[in-house]
Amino acid sequence: MSDKGLVVFQLGKNGLNEKFLEMLAFSFNTREMVKISVLKSCCRNKEELEKMKEKIKNYLQQKLKKEIVIRVVGFTIAIRKHRRSIKS
Repeated sequence: MSDKGLVVFQLGKNGLNEKFLEMLAFSFNTREMVKISVLKSCCRNKEELEKMKEKIKNYLQQKLKKEIVIRVVGFTIAIRKHRRSIKS
């Protein structure tokens, strides 16, 4: 079963870099939800994972000009576009 609203990424040893963030923003052109599996080679520290979550959230909201909902479950980050735009 294929879900056109979901795309899955893996975050590995290269970590959270500008190229990865650009790929995330680009994927929201056609998708409603993104899941990121954080591999052991990237991080196994919950505090570091929370910092990555905030960096992703800030980048995407600035780039997309839309509100997003972001959750961390274990070592998976789930991001969903909200229907509401950010008011300037």
